[in-house]
Amino acid sequence: MFGEEFRMQRERMVEGLRSRYQIKDERVLNAMREVPRHVFVPEALQSRAYGDHALPIAASQTISQPYIVARMSELLELTKESRVLEIGAGSGYQTAILAKLAAQVFAIERIAELAREAQARIRSLGIYNATVKCFDGTFGWNAHAPYNGVLVAAGGPEVPEPLVAQLKIGGRLVIPVGPTREAQSLVRVIRNEEGYEREDHGPCAFVPLIGRYGWTTDETK
Repeated sequence: MFGEEFRMQRERMVEGLRSRYQIKDERVLNAMREVPRHVFVPEALQSRAYGDHALPIAASQTISQPYIVARMSELLELTKESRVLEIGAGSGYQTAILAKLAAQVFAIERIAELAREAQARIRSLGIYNATVKCFDGTFGWNAHAPYNGVLVAAGGPEVPEPLVAQLKIGGRLVIPVGPTREAQSLVRVIRNEEGYEREDHGPCAFVPLIGRYGWTTDETK
């Protein structure tokens, strides 16, 4: 399962990220090269794991397009000393990428089945600096705050204030924000002494961020 079968596909994916999408952070590109994406998708879809698209996983969720994973990771500007919070772990693929870039990753997934499976997958890959728990991610994980980076892999109506509050000064939060799945922007928030700066990094489409500081399940129907 973790052998060389998909190595060339992974190399082509990384070259596409570099040439087509202008991903410049070599640490991000190396992480994308190292983590076997096919392990994180259903067996029937493994042949499509390295294509330039999102794929469905269990519980009506998705594994994000490789470009989005790389771009969000790059926008966090992590170092090997960083502590990161991830909201919406899903399959655990983004969690594994972050674990290659940072010292510690604390990931939250609201669907218990996905949280258990994500934790098992990253452990099977020998990744021990990342922990996944089941909870409402819009509250964050205050016990391990403050964070150098927060990555939210689901789209909310606005930036959840608890996540900004758990950032270090100079820390970065990357999140899709918008009124519908079809009208989201990838936003980066950088915390400073006065509050925070907000940057828009273009359109995107994510599953809804469900929780106290996101959407209710009724609002997403």
